[in-house]
Amino acid sequence: MTRTRVKICCISSADEAQLAVKAGADAIGLVGKMPSGPGQLTDTKIRDIARDVPPGVSCFMLTSETAATGVAEHLLRTGVSTVQLVQHMTLAETMSLDRVLLSTRRVQVIHVEDVGALDLVAKYEPHVHAFLLDSGRPNADKPELGGTGRTHDWALSRKIVEASSKPVFLAGGLNAENVGEAIAKVRPYGVDICSGVRTGGHLDPEKLERFMTAIRRADRHR
Repeated sequence: MTRTRVKICCISSADEAQLAVKAGADAIGLVGKMPSGPGQLTDTKIRDIARDVPPGVSCFMLTSETAATGVAEHLLRTGVSTVQLVQHMTLAETMSLDRVLLSTRRVQVIHVEDVGALDLVAKYEPHVHAFLLDSGRPNADKPELGGTGRTHDWALSRKIVEASSKPVFLAGGLNAENVGEAIAKVRPYGVDICSGVRTGGHLDPEKLERFMTAIRRADRHR
């Protein structure tokens, strides 16, 4: 049976990290400084939370940096070994990362706004370890780079999954009620969730358990 990996994003404390781990999360997301969106943490807080996450669970550090030196410095300050790049980078800066991040796993976010998202797969694929499809609007007056709570065109996301040889995570507006349909339609390697398992901004154990149960149910039919 194919198992869908689960990343719980917008983790705000060590207690939330442990709650996600106990629920069976494969990865947690720690959000750095962003122009907008929930869950933003200081570099010190990211470092402190990541330090206590057990082996076998990945820590993704979300950065809005778009220069190779900025990304590298952000990683040094936080001590995290997987970076989620939420903005687009020039090809020159992307290739520079190849030289400075030799042991760091890179996950490139593609905001699925229109069919142009498909063209980004070929651009980034030689330089990253995975993709994450989200519903942000990076070119808005106030850029949205994640945590929107909105879904996007899953048919287009499925095409991106089919076009990529790298693992693809699906994010954007997921919850216990729609994640089964999302998995069936997109066939992602993993799913990523922030607002769909929160109440009043805090990680909700009941919503989290329902979400994990829905994924296990969906996996039985993959």
